[in-house]
Formats: sequence, C-alpha cells, structure tokens
Amino acid sequence: MHITICAIGRMRDGPHLDLFNTYQKRFNQNAQQIGFKKLNLVEVEDKNKNDLKTETQMVKKAVAKATKVFGLDEFGDQLDSIEFATLLKELKNQNEKEISFVIGGADGLDKEFKKSCGRLISFGPMVWPHMLARVMLSEQLYRASTIMLNSPYHRL
Repeated sequence: MHITICAIGRMRDGPHLDLFNTYQKRFNQNAQQIGFKKLNLVEVEDKNKNDLKTETQMVKKAVAKATKVFGLDEFGDQLDSIEFATLLKELKNQNEKEISFVIGGADGLDKEFKKSCGRLISFGPMVWPHMLARVMLSEQLYRASTIMLNSPYHRL
C-alpha cells in the first residue's frame, strides 16, 4: 500500500525538514516488512494564499489516485497511536492500494473537501503549524510501523 502525505506549501531547510526526513527514512526502512511502499511527500504550491478553492483543486489533483483520503483537521477524530496503527493495518488488509493524508495550509482545508474525505483525523483540539503537522504525522506513521513490528519504540 502506498502512503502519501499531501501538504500545502514547501518545507524549507531547517529542523522541521530534518525531523520529517528522519521519520520518513525510518518508516521506509520498515515499510516492506509490514507490506507498505515507501512514504511519499507531495507538496502543493501555496502561491494562491487565501484562495482555498484553487488550493483545493490542486490538492484534489495531487491525491487523485488515492483510494482513501484522510484530512488532518482540528475537529477530526482523535486516535491514539495504537488506534492509528490498527487503522493502517485494516486498510492494508482491505487491499487499499494508495492512501493520502492531506495537511492544509494556514487556512486549513476547504469545507467541501473535508466532506469528501474518507475521514478527518486530529492531533488534538489545539491548532498546529502545518510544517509541524508534517513532522507529527511522519512520526506517527513510523510509530505505527514499529507497533506492527512489535518493536520497542512504542512503549506503554
């Protein structure tokens, strides 16, 4: 199963990019063992700031191949790490070919786009900077892979 993170804007060199790359690399090292492909990042230009409709069209184009799309949103479902790992495992067992997680820009995700998502997921009621959300999502994907492998990374 392919997993893509689709995010508005580009990450510049710095600590956020370094952390994202670290967790992406770690996930990719585990991916084959758990039946996944490498984690991809698709960055959608944020040239049209304050224009959610145009942003949404670009996001839809970027995730067009995905059989399941998850939007990250402060009002989405809050999952713990075990539940998130279980969700990924269930999707793989249902033979989903490609799933995408969409992280909006400064204005979040368009209302209509959120309705079209298979599910909205939240990292809690607080609002997080979209660059940090990428790091948090990549870490949770890596953590989910270690849970599936019964690795000691995730401790209870």
